[in-house]
Amino acid sequence: MPLARRLSLTDAVAIGLGSMIGAGVFAVWSPALGVAGSGLLIALGIAALVAFCNATSSAQLAAVHPVAGGTYAYARAEIGPWSGFIAGWCFVIGKIASCAAMAMTFAAYAAPEGWRTPVAVLAVAALAVVNCFGVTRTALLTRILVVVSLLGLAAVAASGIAAAPEATPAPLPDATAYGVLQGAGLLFFAFAGYARIATMGEEVIDPARTIPRAIVLALGGAVVVYVLVAVSIMLTLGADAIGTAHPLADVAEEAGWSWAAPVVRVAGTTASLGALLALITGVGRTTLAMARESDLPRFLAVVDERWQVPQRAEIAVALIVIGIVLVADLRGAIGFSSFGVLLYYLIANAAAFRQRADVRRYPKALQVIGAVGCLVLVSTLPALASLIGTGVVLAGVGFRMLRLRLAAR
Repeated sequence: MPLARRLSLTDAVAIGLGSMIGAGVFAVWSPALGVAGSGLLIALGIAALVAFCNATSSAQLAAVHPVAGGTYAYARAEIGPWSGFIAGWCFVIGKIASCAAMAMTFAAYAAPEGWRTPVAVLAVAALAVVNCFGVTRTALLTRILVVVSLLGLAAVAASGIAAAPEATPAPLPDATAYGVLQGAGLLFFAFAGYARIATMGEEVIDPARTIPRAIVLALGGAVVVYVLVAVSIMLTLGADAIGTAHPLADVAEEAGWSWAAPVVRVAGTTASLGALLALITGVGRTTLAMARESDLPRFLAVVDERWQVPQRAEIAVALIVIGIVLVADLRGAIGFSSFGVLLYYLIANAAAFRQRADVRRYPKALQVIGAVGCLVLVSTLPALASLIGTGVVLAGVGFRMLRLRLAAR
């Protein structure tokens, strides 16, 4: 039975903005500014361009393959099982790292220094328990979180721009080409969720017309918000934003808007907690789908009969996230997340490039730009995150090869 087509252009844009303007914008500026320096806005533009190309590829694929699983399903259909597996595996490891980053962001805005790691661990454990009993984020809660996030970001932008004429920000490091590209790779993390629009083809009114317009409008709106926030940080804090765990709250404090700092902290706390809940849920479902295909251990493909949720997958994801929180820092978690997600969209662009002319909605040039952009950005991410990411990807490939060989025997 098909889903009802009820979502208008306005609905699609709102959902896209809600998926993008979340917790990432509260976390990514410090590590990105540390490498991009004065080229932060250029890095933001590059990240937005790659995100746009990736989103159009996902939209084109979703129109032909209206099934769950995202690029895991699209690549299996357009290229083959191996590409689908690698895409799904990269998605899982990237989003698990995103969960860790969101937990760290929550703790940075909610807890005093010295308590942040245990608070982050407790947040992951608590939300995993919530998910195991079938409680997920509702549409109403999504809208509330978006409003709270926008209020916090508005306070940051207003305080920073108002204080700019009298501020004396610390000089930013000079921009280099490599640093700008690495900054773009880290900033890509803040656009996570933009492809949510592309997967709504079965629910949108006139999807052939609505989805492309919604992608452009939602991405454009997010870029405007991000530019305002970035300018506020650069004009108010400058290099002092590098290394701080809560740069947006620091902008309000530096601007003298002491009343706004708690607003920003509440926004960062609620946005990161909501994102963490949604991420744990999404990764658990993707893990379940891959386990059903034996692309992950089959014991994860169990759905609890009473609560109708993949409890084993949810618990496994939570334990891995807690492990990352205990050993990694925020910059490492963001870099690892971007590594996995960029490879995921590299395969999405390749799958869209292979589609037939009669189902094509966008020129092949966009898929080429998206694929090249993903390769360039992933090659400039922090070395440790890339090395660990490569090792984890190869471990997944090795597991599947071993499983196929045993099955053949």
